[in-house]
Amino acid sequence: MKNAVGREIPEEILQATGKEVFHGNHYYDGYEYRKDGPVTRCVIHSGGSKLVDNIHDALVKCGIRDGMTLGFHHHFREGDYVVNMVMEEVHRMGIRDITICASSLGKAHDPIVPYIEDGTITSIESSGVRGKIGEAISNGKLKGLAIMRSHGGRVRAIESGETRVDIAFIGTPTCDDYGNCRGIGGKSNCGVLSYAMVDADYADKVVAITDCLVPFPNFPAHISMTKVDYVVVVDEIGDPKKIATGAAKPTTDMRKLMMADYCTQFVVNTPYFRDGFSYQTGVGGASIASTISLAKIMKERNIRMRFGVGGLTKPMCDLLINGQVDCLLDTQDFDLDAVESVKDLRHFRISAGEYADPFNKGAVVNKLDFVILAALEVDVQFNCNVVVGSDGVITGAQGGHPDTAEGAKCTIVIVPLLQGRIPAICTDVTTVTTPGESIDVVITDYGIAINPRRQDLIEAMRNVDLPFRTIEELRDIAYSIAGEPERVQFGERIVGIIEGRDGTIMDVVRQIQPFAFAQTEGQS
Repeated sequence: MKNAVGREIPEEILQATGKEVFHGNHYYDGYEYRKDGPVTRCVIHSGGSKLVDNIHDALVKCGIRDGMTLGFHHHFREGDYVVNMVMEEVHRMGIRDITICASSLGKAHDPIVPYIEDGTITSIESSGVRGKIGEAISNGKLKGLAIMRSHGGRVRAIESGETRVDIAFIGTPTCDDYGNCRGIGGKSNCGVLSYAMVDADYADKVVAITDCLVPFPNFPAHISMTKVDYVVVVDEIGDPKKIATGAAKPTTDMRKLMMADYCTQFVVNTPYFRDGFSYQTGVGGASIASTISLAKIMKERNIRMRFGVGGLTKPMCDLLINGQVDCLLDTQDFDLDAVESVKDLRHFRISAGEYADPFNKGAVVNKLDFVILAALEVDVQFNCNVVVGSDGVITGAQGGHPDTAEGAKCTIVIVPLLQGRIPAICTDVTTVTTPGESIDVVITDYGIAINPRRQDLIEAMRNVDLPFRTIEELRDIAYSIAGEPERVQFGERIVGIIEGRDGTIMDVVRQIQPFAFAQTEGQS
């Protein structure tokens, strides 16, 4: 059955998952449902402490057994230690058939691949995966399905009861012996615990894991003692220096700086650039650079930002320091400057649900004027792929990409025309993760394409001196330089699904052919 982005979704997948195909962004507008709730044991008196000696004891007390779903968050990004510690103990105990429900998984979690191969872990639900886990899934080593959801989609799945987290593990930089968790105040600060908040609210059991036990009360708590069952103290929960690993850094690449300048000039010539506008940027180098250049024009024109939101970096926090933004709404910190900024009283922590859940009564993404995003591929229908590489291997994460793209008034994707020697603007993306109806503008180093759906933006740019082209023209330039790429050869087996924000199926991910996998191994 074909969905609204033209992807064929096999009937057996619809039957196996009980889901519908993606029908478009607004299919579930007005939908009503009753939120799920955790099994809760009342604590009249616990002796004044929830401390247990180690992760093994916590697992025993939580009733760990085969087939459970375990929840994790990724605020430490490539510096996270918690997933590996917990899964090592689960494996040692001989527990099998575990589903990992994580806000994201990265290269830091490569050590759990053997647990996928031996059946300890049989299903994964995440915004995405990188590193050897992605290779293992793409090569068919995961017994069950990998379900890729946006950050808002993960909250929706948990709150609606579609996903029931049996035990959630919260890596918390500081915690008291009664379970009050904070993202700051210790030796391993990550700033906020936004992604873990839904786990704390809905998981049947919640285990706080910390490397800095502090006296009660650890207030104001980011996650309350009322949500936590047990507290475990370990030597280290993560390496904060690796929070900024990868894309979350400014760029000195002249091509990316040029695209950042194009982006800034586009933004300031839209009707949405006015006093009190709202803004979010992704963590790609060009996106971060666009924030820096935008700040200069804001100062020249005496324009203030009402709020900035999302995963935050130093340039966004500098706007707060310089008095150019009223407040920041934070779901994740992408560098240590953002972690430090959390101490500012105008820097507010929000949950992933407040940020982007499409099934609540209002999400912050719906109040965005601009969002600046990156992509692996964009096709001529403006569909974006941010999860599956051009070689067919799962190598990225949806994150808040589909959430913010749908919510913002002006969604801009910055992507180089060629990723290495591979055209990033193409006829059809390898996998659709964000539908073209959500994307308004694509900015490349060879020109800018505005989605024909947005005739208002086309009219606004009529006399603006920027290199505008159609998306088809950008595709043709890319193909003239690098040639039209051959389609990835996939097998028949479906190893993963890409969910839309509303839980419908946007696309499927198939196992790559063995020779394709061998090629990617040789390139790594």
